This record gives sequence, structure tokens and C-alpha cells, in this order.
Amino acid sequence: MNNIIHVAIVEDHDIIRDSLSLLISGTAGYKCIGVFETAEDALRQLPSICPDVVLMDIGLPGMSGIECVKQLKPLCPNTQFLMCTIFENDENIFEAIKAGASGYILKKTPPAQMLQAISELHQGGAPMSGQIARRVLEAMQTPKVHDDMALLTEREKEILQLLAQGFRYKEIAEKLSISTETVRTHVHKIYEKLHVQSRTDAVNKIYGKK
Repeated sequence: MNNIIHVAIVEDHDIIRDSLSLLISGTAGYKCIGVFETAEDALRQLPSICPDVVLMDIGLPGMSGIECVKQLKPLCPNTQFLMCTIFENDENIFEAIKAGASGYILKKTPPAQMLQAISELHQGGAPMSGQIARRVLEAMQTPKVHDDMALLTEREKEILQLLAQGFRYKEIAEKLSISTETVRTHVHKIYEKLHVQSRTDAVNKIYGKK
């Protein structure tokens, strides 16, 4: 029994969840010991079983799979998390890794490769779908912009400076002779470029640095 890999699945799509469960439990050396439809369900129940490997979807209803991994990792330090998702964008990949995931594969991965990824992860590897591995390598090879301000246009810098001074959207619009809606559009782009979700986070990320 010691060589059996115990796996749990966190996936909201019924067909995918059932298919993965059947694949795992129907293959010698693997056993599915838990299936969860939401991150909230996983957080409540998974720590009591602490499987060897968790297949974690990202786009779950409610809490995301990335946040779920972040919260589960301290509770199950010996459990390895393998993201199994449709998302291939850099932000999700690196956020998942930062949260504690040790592998990242796409849902379109063939069954045999899916099982291989689980086994590889259990043995200490870091399995990734080919497309994901390439994106990681490309990101590592791309020179990083050390100054976050360099990501912003001159107009966006102006607006961020005014936000830092406490001006409201309407006041910024009047100062720059543009519409309030244009200010909102610029602010949205600032948030996207800096990977933040609020005025406070944006200001702190730029002006909170020493």
C-alpha cells in the first residue's frame, strides 16, 4: 500500500471531475481519496486526509484554485499541488507557483501524461505541460523591468501621481482636461500593468519602495 499515490481532485466541472477520478482510481498505483467541487469544500475537508497529490483547477466558483493552494499548503505541508487548468497566461502560472503549486498542466493533457505528471510530482519533480514550460523559460530569459514606473505611459504616470496625492477621479479629470471615464480607463490599465486591484496597492507598489 505504501507505493500507492493518494490523490484528491478539486474541480467544479462534473464530467472532468468524474473522468479524472475514474482515471486515477482505475489505474494501478493510484487512488483517488477525495473529490471537491469548490475551493471552500476543499479547505474544509482536505486537511483531514492530506493526500500525496492534489489536482487543482484554477477557475473555480467562489475562491480561486490559486488562493485555495495558498491556504492549504501550510495545512498540508507534505501534499504536492498540481494545477490542472485551461489557463496558459503568465500571471496565473507564476501566481500558482508562488502560492505553493509544484506543477502546472493543462486539462487537455492526454490521460497517460496526466498520470505521469502525478507520479513525477510525487517523486519530487515539477511537471509542466510543454506550452507552460516554454512560457516559464521565455519569462526567465526576458530582461525584467526593475522600475515599475517604466511600465506606464506618461499619462498613466500623471494620473498615478495625482492618485497618490489623494485626488478623486473627477478632480483628476478637471486637472488634465479629460473626461472622468477616460481617467477610469487609465486607472484600469494602471492596475493591470502593476498587477494590483486598488488605488492603495498601486500607490504603495510605486511610492512605497525605498
